[in-house]
Amino acid sequence: MTKEYDLVILGGGTGGYVAAIRASQLGLQVAIVEKGELGGTCLHKGCIPSKALLRSAEVFRQTLNAAEFGVETNNTTLNFTKVQERKAIIVDGLHQGVKGLMKKGKIDVFEGFGRILGPSIFSPMPGTISIEYENGEENTMIVPKNVLIATGSRPKSLPGLEIDGHFVMSSDDALHMEELPESILIIGGGVIGIEWASMLADFGVKVTVLEYLDQILPTEDEEIAKEMERLLKKKDINFIKNAKVLPDTLTTDDGVSITAELNAEKQAFKAEKILVSVGREANTANIGIENTDILLHNGYIETNKYFQSKETHIYAIGDVIGGMQLAHVASHEGIIAVEHMADQNPQPLNYDNIPSCIYSSPESASVGLTEKGAIEKGYHIKTGKFPFKAIGKALVYGESEGFVKIIADKNTNDLLGVHMIGPHVTDMISEAGLAKVLDATPWEITQSIHPHPTLSEVIGEAALAVDGKQIHG
Repeated sequence: MTKEYDLVILGGGTGGYVAAIRASQLGLQVAIVEKGELGGTCLHKGCIPSKALLRSAEVFRQTLNAAEFGVETNNTTLNFTKVQERKAIIVDGLHQGVKGLMKKGKIDVFEGFGRILGPSIFSPMPGTISIEYENGEENTMIVPKNVLIATGSRPKSLPGLEIDGHFVMSSDDALHMEELPESILIIGGGVIGIEWASMLADFGVKVTVLEYLDQILPTEDEEIAKEMERLLKKKDINFIKNAKVLPDTLTTDDGVSITAELNAEKQAFKAEKILVSVGREANTANIGIENTDILLHNGYIETNKYFQSKETHIYAIGDVIGGMQLAHVASHEGIIAVEHMADQNPQPLNYDNIPSCIYSSPESASVGLTEKGAIEKGYHIKTGKFPFKAIGKALVYGESEGFVKIIADKNTNDLLGVHMIGPHVTDMISEAGLAKVLDATPWEITQSIHPHPTLSEVIGEAALAVDGKQIHG
């Protein structure tokens, strides 16, 4: 059986299903091939379930500290089974919503594994999709005019360190823990590692983070990373930096033990479990790349600014092309790819204008260049920084740690980067994102009146601080 489509999308994650909706809006006949569940990693193994757990951890911590607000609580306990049940309810509700959107858009969803075929009787060009089913049902062949690869990524490990799902876990495994360990070693101090470290510490787990570099959150502004480490140490999280983990030293006789090299000296670390958080790798295996002229670089699909591969009718977006590997990035890449194949002349994506967020406690968010990145690009910069401790609403919330830092071009006054750490900054970064899109200056940010008392006042004060004009500091 064969069926023709204007567009077939391999992968129904955030990038894939958003692209499908936009294609449907443009009048294209669309199909998604998804071997798992619609919503992909973000909905089922990443963004949403991890944030649900983080929220429960936050509520638990706030309840334990409720006496500071004059609220007396007795015998506060954590029911981790209910924590996991709440997470599952949220994920399922959103999953049903995505399925409803597919029906609304008249988008066909094939539940199977899609593989790209080379030139065949179905088409003289590579791109026919063969769908394989787990139940052994005969393959379905679908013939698209365009293909969009949105197969995402999966957690990777260190060479020689096998993830068994019990003693040594990936973030996928950790999401399904039935009970919390008493202690854990987290290998990797990047975004995912730090979110898990913060969450587990708030749940009462003893956490040690082993980071290979000399800075946690190596892609963040240095001042933000230092502040994050300082504040997380207050939760009794132990950070070991410049740590080269030696996978062949792993033992699981009594919990886990693994050795790391620290400045040429070796030290063993023990805990109940290990969480490996050393990045993600693209899902490009077995999808038929070898049947095309598509080029890979370090395992990621190479594309142009409209996300076309070397096979111009085959596009790729999201984690499978590398880059920022964020759900909202994949969504916008998908929209641009679809609009390009529909001759809508979309604007290419400016990655400097895309915010990124860390949902730990404290939160962190940023958009644009770091101070180091701006200097390396040759800018003469000026910066403004303002602390939350001078913001009334932050004191009211009982969360006054952290700051906002703004980086501007000293010659043109153009905004180069905004970096935040503190309460609810992931909800505030969009103001900075809009300012970047509009090529604003710090002065223009100050002309937007930030109501009092709000946390957002810190942005206005930081913008004033760029020229030394802050009011409350």
